[in-house]
Amino acid sequence: MSPDDDGYIGYVLSDVARLIRTVFDRRVRSLGLTRAQWLVLSRLYRRPGASQTELADMLEVDRASAGRMIDRMEKGHWVERRGDAGDRRVKRLYLTPEARRVHARMWAIAERTVDDALAPLSPLERVRFTGLAARVKERLQSMAGADAGPAPDIAAPRQRSAALS
Repeated sequence: MSPDDDGYIGYVLSDVARLIRTVFDRRVRSLGLTRAQWLVLSRLYRRPGASQTELADMLEVDRASAGRMIDRMEKGHWVERRGDAGDRRVKRLYLTPEARRVHARMWAIAERTVDDALAPLSPLERVRFTGLAARVKERLQSMAGADAGPAPDIAAPRQRSAALS
């Protein structure tokens, strides 16, 4: 594989994720949602009571950007801030009933989008693909959570595989 090969797994995975987001973005426009809004809805649905800092980490944005996003969504009655019982400085974030209704509609669109994307696969291939992707995700989560140490020697696996050939 060379860096200009479109079949390289890194490119394929990146392109699949980007294209699913693009198709989904277009489909949820009918609900009046931007990508930033649907990301907040999906993250807070899965993690109700997250702090602004936690939400910023989940969205991979700085706290100030997350704060502005939350301010706008709070004004639109989609998100509410509640005090934390253990720390008065922390505000916990929750979806409003209206936001939960929009999330349900958004989720239906997400399911259709994934079904459409996976249409070329048989039911068995879908199960296998999901299982394999979950294993890769688990490995990456483990790597991301590992203590920062020396960078691995990326040439070592190639040398070992070449030696096995």
